[in-house]
Amino acid sequence: MTGQWSESHKNMMLFSGRANPELGEAVASELGIELVPMSARDFANGEIFVRFEESVRGADCFVLQSHTQPLNKWVMEQLIMIDALKRGSAKRITAILPFYPYARQDKKHRGREPISARLIADLLTTAGADRIVSVDLHTDQIQGFFDGPVDHMHAMPILTDYIKSKYSLDNIVVVSPDAGRVKTAEKWANALGDAPMAFVHKTRSVDEANKVTANRVVGDVEGLNCVLLDDMIDTGGTIAGAVRVLKEAGAKDVIIACTHGVFSGPARERLSECGAEEVITTDTLPQSTENWPNLTVLSIAPLLARTINEIFENGSVTTLFEGEA
Repeated sequence: MTGQWSESHKNMMLFSGRANPELGEAVASELGIELVPMSARDFANGEIFVRFEESVRGADCFVLQSHTQPLNKWVMEQLIMIDALKRGSAKRITAILPFYPYARQDKKHRGREPISARLIADLLTTAGADRIVSVDLHTDQIQGFFDGPVDHMHAMPILTDYIKSKYSLDNIVVVSPDAGRVKTAEKWANALGDAPMAFVHKTRSVDEANKVTANRVVGDVEGLNCVLLDDMIDTGGTIAGAVRVLKEAGAKDVIIACTHGVFSGPARERLSECGAEEVITTDTLPQSTENWPNLTVLSIAPLLARTINEIFENGSVTTLFEGEA
C-alpha cells in the first residue's frame, strides 16, 4: 500500500503509544505516512505526560496502543493521548486497541464484582474517543459497551492463510480449547477446507485466577494434526494442558494458534516445552522469538492499515471480511 496515498490524506494523523512502537511504525509504513512525533515521559511518581509536536486541529486522528505489561500504564497513556487530541481540536478520534484490556471481565460471575471491560469503554468515551477499533474481542458483547461505532476486526484469515501455506489440510482437525469456542472453531474449520472438529472439555475455578483443568477430548484426533485455537493465551496453562490431553488421545502433531499472545509468567516455558509443533500468534502485543524457536509471529499491521483507510475514507470496514461466515 506504500506510496499510493495522495495529498488528500494530509488530514489523516496516526499516533502510537510507547507500548509497541514497532507495530505503530509498521502500520504507518503500510499507509505510506509518518507517525506524528510525540513527546512522552514519566514523572518520578509514575504520572505520564504527553505532547504532540504538530497541530491536530481538524484532523482525523487514530491513536494506536498495545496493552501489554504494565497494562494499566499503557491504558492510562492512551487515555491521556486521546484527551490531548480532544483539547487540541481534533475532528475525530479513533482509539485502536488491537488487544482490548480487561476483556475477560465482561460480566459479573458473582456478586460485588466489576464489569471492567465496560469501564474501559466508559473511560475511552470520557477521554474523547469517537470510535474504537479492536481485534478478536474476547466476547462480542463488548461491542455494546461503547456508545459509538466499534470496528471488530478478525485475525483468522491471517492465521489460517499461514497454516494453509505450511501444513497439508488432508489430515487436519480444528480443536477448540473449550465448548465456548466451538462457534469460532466452526469458522476455522470452514476456512481450512471443511476440516473436522473436536474440543477439549475443561473445568475452571471461580476462586483462583488462571486455574483451568483440561479433562478429555470430545471428538476424534487420533493420527491427525490438531490446530488448537484460542483468542488469547495468558499463562499458557490451559493450552499446555490441552496439548497434553490431545497427545494422550493419539494426536500426531499440535499446532497452537492465537491472536493475542499475552504470554504472562511461565507461559513461554510451558508452551515451548509442552510438545506443540508450533505456536502461532500475531503482534497485537509485542513479541520476541528469542529462545523460542517454534514461535511464529504474524503481522497485524496490514489489517489495521486497511481498517484505518476505510474509516478515513468513510468506506465499509465490513468489506474487509467479504466471504467470511
